[in-house]
Amino acid sequence: MLIFADYLFLYLLMNYPIHTFHIPVMGLAFTIDSPVKVARFGLSSVISIIEDNLIEKMRSYYYNLINEEYKPITSKEEDYRAKRITDYLNLVNKIVKDQFEKLKSSTFDAGSDLVLYFEMLPNDSKLKQLYLSMLKTNDGKLKEKLQDVLKSEIRPGSIDVNIMTKIDNNTYNSDGTVIENNSDAIAAFRGFAKSNLTDSSIIFSAGINPRLFNYIERFNQFITPTKKGQFEKKIVIKVSDYRSAIIQGKYLAKKGIWVSEFRVESGLNCGGHAFVTEGYLLGPILEEFKNKREELISELFKIYSLNLKSKGKPVPSEAPEMRITVQGGIGTYEEDKLLREYYNVDGTGWGSPLLLVPEATTVDNETLELLRNSKEEDIILSNNSPLGVRFNYLKGTSSEREKKQRILCQNPGSPCTERFLKYNYEFGEKPICVASNNYQKQKLNQIKSENQVESDNIKNKEDFLDKECLCIGLSNSAVINYEMSPIHGNSKAVTICPGPNLAYFSKVVTLKEMVDHIYGRNNILEKEEMRPHFFIKELELYVNYLDEQLTGSISNLDNKIKKYYQGYCQNLLEGINYYQGLSDNAIKCSETKKQETKKELRQFEEKILKIKQLFL
Repeated sequence: MLIFADYLFLYLLMNYPIHTFHIPVMGLAFTIDSPVKVARFGLSSVISIIEDNLIEKMRSYYYNLINEEYKPITSKEEDYRAKRITDYLNLVNKIVKDQFEKLKSSTFDAGSDLVLYFEMLPNDSKLKQLYLSMLKTNDGKLKEKLQDVLKSEIRPGSIDVNIMTKIDNNTYNSDGTVIENNSDAIAAFRGFAKSNLTDSSIIFSAGINPRLFNYIERFNQFITPTKKGQFEKKIVIKVSDYRSAIIQGKYLAKKGIWVSEFRVESGLNCGGHAFVTEGYLLGPILEEFKNKREELISELFKIYSLNLKSKGKPVPSEAPEMRITVQGGIGTYEEDKLLREYYNVDGTGWGSPLLLVPEATTVDNETLELLRNSKEEDIILSNNSPLGVRFNYLKGTSSEREKKQRILCQNPGSPCTERFLKYNYEFGEKPICVASNNYQKQKLNQIKSENQVESDNIKNKEDFLDKECLCIGLSNSAVINYEMSPIHGNSKAVTICPGPNLAYFSKVVTLKEMVDHIYGRNNILEKEEMRPHFFIKELELYVNYLDEQLTGSISNLDNKIKKYYQGYCQNLLEGINYYQGLSDNAIKCSETKKQETKKELRQFEEKILKIKQLFL
């Protein structure tokens, strides 16, 4: 056994991660208060800060919960959107700090939050090893000193936030002029920037937004690292491939902004909006990140340094930390381990399975039961998002029922109260949301007046009647759970958007049970043998997507589109070839599972080759 001085030297100098996974943003409500639930245990999670009316309701709820005065921030106040976000993040930060100090000052008694903190750590964590050594120590004085060291080394998980960059409508003065630097995304970003959060990240998803990215330069905490090479607030970019990372990384580096993490997400095997790649699969994408990681850091640091120098700002002697993490469809310890050890990623994101953990996420009871009983066919790649981006979606929700009832009553669409997804200019100079009652009634009238062929008529109707109000639907779980008044009107309909991976999880579990599953200490999958490897599942989803796109006559496609699908097929074939070449040491499973996987790869290969021939 190491002596106490050795432990002290070892742990005070180590910059170790507390956990190897994070909880990504889910919907609007599902992780709206996850830090309050999990951060004290060292777990990081992500809050969506786009829906400020939901945030205002959460402010009310949590101020009342901690017996402090709630002062409404009304829409009549200047910059109210940013102010609401700033205050909510400060409130969450205060609650987490108070929880953590209480945890830290408690004793190592069975069942305490302090013990739970250490029990949930990964087995190979140095801090976990020290904790286990402390438990075995019989020397009272040494035990007490080790407990002091353990308490001094723990820290809460980070409180991170997310902005979907596409959600960025302008706001207007009473005279109709645009309010400068007050669009949806910019105001939300300002709310985060002005908060008192430290060691926190803002995650940008859905690609480059020039005016948002340009606005970051105004806040020095994103520009200049501390003496330790860290940033007070960090920029994280969610990407689908290496090319996206280098493009967005360069864009920001030219402005003197360092990307502290690239969060790689599967194009299809994920929750929420699905940004489909051109047939590029996750394995080859991660291989490219693995092989070009140092090149990526070096190239971006060169551009970043030149910009800082041109602005007269201090230039770090070496590149600040840049993490590579991955999320989308991970469901077992072996898959998680593959990503961390073979692809050398710095962390993983576990999303949809956490929807079955009330101690981590906020899902109303009715929807929770629907999630628990969901099967593969219940989670679909829908056209339900007003953004026009494919959307992973759970069927049978209260929101879907409400939508169908409105259609039956010949009153389709929803009241558009939040106005975040107003992008359609079909019926006037002012944009409207395609899920709105206003748009859908006008669209139905247009179809009737054009006397379209019946088959086309039905298809057109399905295309726009499927659209749902996500602003309200993705917010209502928190409204229901905390017995708050609806955000608007009387609607408490819930939309939820899990990834396909959720179909293989069927139990509501505790936070510890889920964390133990992630770290391989137990297994909550009841029929694991029925679940394909997440690489294979993603491949299946891409092939299914290709089938769906080719339901019409291929002979009618123009050469440009044919060329696109040729490339799509070729990328899938190269991905299959890559998986076939992965060593047995990379993907560890039973021999039976291994043979099944090889057979599936051959079958997909044969199918894609046949499809590719159609475009030649």
